[in-house]
Amino acid sequence: MTQAWQQYRSAPALGTRLVRLEEVAHGGTHSLTLKGEKGSFPLLLVRLDDALLGYVNACPHQYLPLDQRGKRVLSQDGEQLRCTNHDATFSARSGEGTGGLGLGCALDPVPVSVDGEGWVVVGGGP
Repeated sequence: MTQAWQQYRSAPALGTRLVRLEEVAHGGTHSLTLKGEKGSFPLLLVRLDDALLGYVNACPHQYLPLDQRGKRVLSQDGEQLRCTNHDATFSARSGEGTGGLGLGCALDPVPVSVDGEGWVVVGGGP
């Protein structure tokens, strides 16, 4: 996994608590903006049956949030993420561009895990 997300000026520290796992629906997404001293960091969590994934919530085409024009960004089968601005599509499991303006691009993955108290955290937890 690349660490491009850490190059963002506003990137959260490893171990930062995000939300409780139950706030991220199975087969769904959860968008949040982390606010800190260095600015805001847009994050998109994706919970599939067998995985919890995190991505910088910024389409690489124009760096607009994937869900700027609507919250439904995950395909019905749970395999594709779609930018609501330009219909660019990305693999929900890898972030790689799969269609439209997403071809040749990729979302920046953010490592996430669940700590012993049920919180989704950045990285492997505290």
